[in-house]
Amino acid sequence: MSTQSPDTTQVSRNAAQHGSAQPAQPKGSWRRGRWMLFLIALICGAPIAISYFTYYVIQPKGGSTSYGTLVEPQRPIPAALMVTGDDGREVPLASLRGRWLMISVDSGACDEACVHKLYFMRQVRATQGAERERVVTVWLRSDDANVPAVVRSAYPDTRMLRADPAAVAAWLPATDTTKDSDHIYLVDPNGNLMMRFPDHPDPSKIKQDVTKLLKWSSIG
Repeated sequence: MSTQSPDTTQVSRNAAQHGSAQPAQPKGSWRRGRWMLFLIALICGAPIAISYFTYYVIQPKGGSTSYGTLVEPQRPIPAALMVTGDDGREVPLASLRGRWLMISVDSGACDEACVHKLYFMRQVRATQGAERERVVTVWLRSDDANVPAVVRSAYPDTRMLRADPAAVAAWLPATDTTKDSDHIYLVDPNGNLMMRFPDHPDPSKIKQDVTKLLKWSSIG
């Protein structure tokens, strides 16, 4: 019987050929890994993407089809803008973030134009059906005048908050021929002022804009 040892070089070569070496990773697995990373990044970035989509959804390429004027660049609710409710407690207006805000500005005495805006906001909200809970109507009162009882009782769902008129005017843009109290404004759930409706507005057209935003946006 031969006692000759096998060629160690040949043994090593054979081992390498028959699986001792690590197999190369299949290209399919590598590609699946890249797709998984892409999907994770997409999911994480979805809220930001949705926010931008809702901001521009009614301004398709080629021109705006919205009734309201888009406010560009975005104007977040100022952190220093404080409001006071009937309970006398002062809170940041930004604490209302999380839902769509329809905002009007007027004296507490609330003249005819003020009542019209409150009525329009209430009706636009009501026509959203089950989606109306995503919308909050807000009246920023520019002084300490008492709200007429008939107005208060007619709009119990409207947040009636006192605010510094100078601070409000610095945030809400008007036009060269109007002031902030002439308009209704729309703020998105992220707290960004995004739209200004014209003075003497058509409520049916405001309703169309709001309906589009609520339909295509999952925030708020």
